[in-house]
Amino acid sequence: MKKSNLILLLVIALAIGIFVSLFGNISSNVSFNEAKAMADDGNSSIVQVIGELKKDEQGNIIGMYHDKVNPDIFSFVMVDEQGVEQRILYKKGMPTDIDKSEKVTVNGKFEEDMFVASKIVLKCPSKYKDKELLQYQ
Repeated sequence: MKKSNLILLLVIALAIGIFVSLFGNISSNVSFNEAKAMADDGNSSIVQVIGELKKDEQGNIIGMYHDKVNPDIFSFVMVDEQGVEQRILYKKGMPTDIDKSEKVTVNGKFEEDMFVASKIVLKCPSKYKDKELLQYQ
């Protein structure tokens, strides 16, 4: 085998290794029930849950809480794609325009009986330009 072929093979293997290590821990889409079961089994992986904010007939978010003493504490109720309701705790403050969002994606994990989000991605209604996605970390 030529030395140049061996070096090329080594570079390709190294590139694959880097790719797997960078993208190997991407969170998976799960339901709240699956996320809770994972946490109960001792799996502390970050997961991604997609759903909608729970709203009343007037369009107000049910269960939304924003602590005025500590503005970094924010929580709300979300309904996942299987219809399971769960309170979400987000320790980085209330995202702008969350009340105008159609769908919500939360990345996080269960801590005891609370889903603690580390990231929130909002899908704004179609009346906004290009169905803009807002990400909060």
